[in-house]
Amino acid sequence: MTPYIEIHNLTKVYGQIRAVDDLSMKVMPGDIYGFLGPNGSGKSTTIRMMLSLIHPTAGQILLFGHDLAKDRYKTLSRLGALIEKPDFYNYLTARKNLEILGKLSGISNLKFRVDEVLEQVGLLSRATSKVQTFSLGMKQRLGIAQSLLHHPDLIILDEPTNGLDPQGQKEIRDLVKSLNQEHHITILISSHILFEIEQIANRMVIINRGKALVEGHVQELINSQDRQVAFVIADVPAGLAALNETTWAGRIIKSNHERISFKINKEEIPELNAFLVEHQIEIFAIEPVRSLEEFFLEITDHGEVN
Repeated sequence: MTPYIEIHNLTKVYGQIRAVDDLSMKVMPGDIYGFLGPNGSGKSTTIRMMLSLIHPTAGQILLFGHDLAKDRYKTLSRLGALIEKPDFYNYLTARKNLEILGKLSGISNLKFRVDEVLEQVGLLSRATSKVQTFSLGMKQRLGIAQSLLHHPDLIILDEPTNGLDPQGQKEIRDLVKSLNQEHHITILISSHILFEIEQIANRMVIINRGKALVEGHVQELINSQDRQVAFVIADVPAGLAALNETTWAGRIIKSNHERISFKINKEEIPELNAFLVEHQIEIFAIEPVRSLEEFFLEITDHGEVN
């Protein structure tokens, strides 16, 4: 299967600053691919190189198996993008804005297609409303509608939930999943909202200082390391006493009046559970604490996976 995006040793240098440093990554058909990193890590610079808005200092970008440097128009015709916040004519309606953009792009059967993408992003009922009446979240969805006009196989979204309230973030998150699952569009989404990526992405890369630190399936990466697991129990002092003379005691991170937290891998959870039950410690819940955010902070702090 040919990757939709394949980047090899991509580098971008501005004077003494290496904004992107020998970056390699791969986005496969069907992915919702999370592109994660702190502010200033090189995400937006990389995306601009993917879209041929700036030229790399070194390295290669393949889109749909074709070298972007050699087949720019052929490859970009299959790609849509929303970079930062979208700009529209605020005094025109949503439909009129998309019709203008569609004419510039030579979209056929334009009126039907405009209504089709408005429906996909949940804005068909507001098609005749002026954009100046739209919330920020609605403008973001209209921007995504714009990126869909030419039936792309892949769309790139650069921080699409930036500045949105929780409801707006959820709407964009649900839209991304819908476009991927129902309309079979592959999506690369750049974000620093880690909970969001954990909810929707199947694969991801984390970059820092322009370098890729780790790439792979989201859940496999999270689950590959020891994680914090909290055992919520009836009698914490009794639990601590039972654990005191065992090797489990060295795995305890913290405890409070209702739970004891351990750093263990997932295979050890049943064993620890059985030990506590055997010692008549009543267990109310076992709560995994490790998250993508914890994983992200761990590897960006240290520059590598521990």
